[in-house]
Amino acid sequence: MSGGTASDGGFSPRLIAAVVVIGVIAFISLWALIALGPQLSSGNDGGGHALSKAAPGYAGIVDLLERSDAVVDLRRSEEAPQYEDEWRELLVLTPTHQTKPDDLARVIKGNRGGPVLIILPKWRTGRHPQKAGWSGNGFPSTPSPKLLPPTIGAVEKIVSEPHARSATGFVGGRNVALPLGGLRAQVITSDDFETMIGFPHGGALLAKRTRNEIYILSDPDFVNNLAFANRERARAAAMLIDAVAEDAEADGIAFDLTLNGFGSQRSLLRFAFVPPFIGITLCLIAAGLLALWQAWMRFGPALKPARAIAVSKAALIANSADLIKQARRELDGADAYVRSQRSAIARRLHAPAGLDDAATDRWIDKHRRGGGETFSALARRLPLARNTHEFLADAQALHDIRKDLLRDS
Repeated sequence: MSGGTASDGGFSPRLIAAVVVIGVIAFISLWALIALGPQLSSGNDGGGHALSKAAPGYAGIVDLLERSDAVVDLRRSEEAPQYEDEWRELLVLTPTHQTKPDDLARVIKGNRGGPVLIILPKWRTGRHPQKAGWSGNGFPSTPSPKLLPPTIGAVEKIVSEPHARSATGFVGGRNVALPLGGLRAQVITSDDFETMIGFPHGGALLAKRTRNEIYILSDPDFVNNLAFANRERARAAAMLIDAVAEDAEADGIAFDLTLNGFGSQRSLLRFAFVPPFIGITLCLIAAGLLALWQAWMRFGPALKPARAIAVSKAALIANSADLIKQARRELDGADAYVRSQRSAIARRLHAPAGLDDAATDRWIDKHRRGGGETFSALARRLPLARNTHEFLADAQALHDIRKDLLRDS
């Protein structure tokens, strides 16, 4: 047989500890990723938003504006931040064909009356099957005018117009020229919006509603990553955004990400992992780990369960005494105790045969040395004890006499 201990057949404490620690870390990480997943995502999924580096995305114009020392914010909340001074931001919205008008209206309302630039969608694309962050095969698709909420003004139609070389307009106190490059352009027609940059064949490429400071750019190809195919179009894209911001008297530019699924909405789960509540979360995690450690560590070996009834003469005597005590019959054993002490002393000292109890008590008194009460007096008084205190005192005195005469315990 091998010399292994009994613990060899069970689980290793280190293994169990490692499993518990890994499980706790995985559990916390799972909830953290659920709460902060949209915020931690790179967003480079081939879509048409400010995080995407694909053709229909707007990462190029964001990077160019940042390199130009413009104040650019990627907004993940529907509510605009509140600034102490009169800081204004031009909110750029990049809805998709699937965006609901109510969602668009809610984001515009959350901007608290600030200027808004809506860039209408144009391309329907899928993800590239082999290259992450690339868009797959796409085709132009004119969105429905119902995409826009009626609260910002009515748009009669959105159409695709044939080729033209360029379009010009007066925006923000300057002339802005947009190279069309011979491509079909998407234009809007609306009586509620003022045309700022018109298409040569009719319609508006950039329109504005002065009453609520809403701008609509009908064709995204002027500012998305497709516009960075050459230097001229990239320069025109930067000039267009800068001119709209100048016309809106904006101090910075904010690109909305909530319409594209990258918002960080308010929730108790998210609050647990962001300041200032992250401190409370860390304290709770530390308290849980300390409780787990305290439960894991113990002082000394595990206690073995004791027998319900101990096996020994002392245990038998103790159990009998407990039974007598619970029955409150302690005083009833006085006569039996006197007889047991008398018999033990007489037998050990070889008392004469035929003596009765009184004679035996007097014979025992003759063998005592020293003062104190006699055996006979205690033997008569013990059965007459009125309470347990008197009984124990006289019983102890009898036991001391036996101990003195017999030299035992």
